[in-house]
Amino acid sequence: MPKKKNKSYLGQLAEEADKLFQGQAIHQYAAICYRRFPQDQAIEILLITSRESGRWVIPKGWAMDKLLPHQVAEREAWEEAGVKGKAKKKPFGYYTYLKSLDTGDTVPSIVQVHLVEVTAIAVEFPEKGQRSIAWFPPHEAAALVREPELKGLLGKVEPALNKRPKPDKNSRPFR
Repeated sequence: MPKKKNKSYLGQLAEEADKLFQGQAIHQYAAICYRRFPQDQAIEILLITSRESGRWVIPKGWAMDKLLPHQVAEREAWEEAGVKGKAKKKPFGYYTYLKSLDTGDTVPSIVQVHLVEVTAIAVEFPEKGQRSIAWFPPHEAAALVREPELKGLLGKVEPALNKRPKPDKNSRPFR
């Protein structure tokens, strides 16, 4: 049954909760692409527009044969935004959203997100011209996306990247 447009996004997601509990969700992999400026270490996050609705999202896609999840995130960042970079193997987090299918139905999607440090930006890439691409400070990126859990993840990027490693409990200070 098509969803009414006047319902809030959270209301629409709540209506699909049963599918999550019944294991009917789909799974995708995504990249939070970031770059750091050498002069002040400021961080920017890449957002792209979705092809269908034009809303701000991060690069994401389906599992691919012979690729690990973090490699899928790297590939999607390349195909959708023309960025090359190194993804962290460990997931940064997860979020859910409603994927609109060609049938008009929606299905909840659980998205595993990996941080990707951008090392290069290409002029030509597979989906060039199909999306808008822009860089934002993390708090602005969080304000622009629709999905509440993704907003939360974007808000955690800067603290996570600026976190200093904890000293080893077994190490001794230099003397």
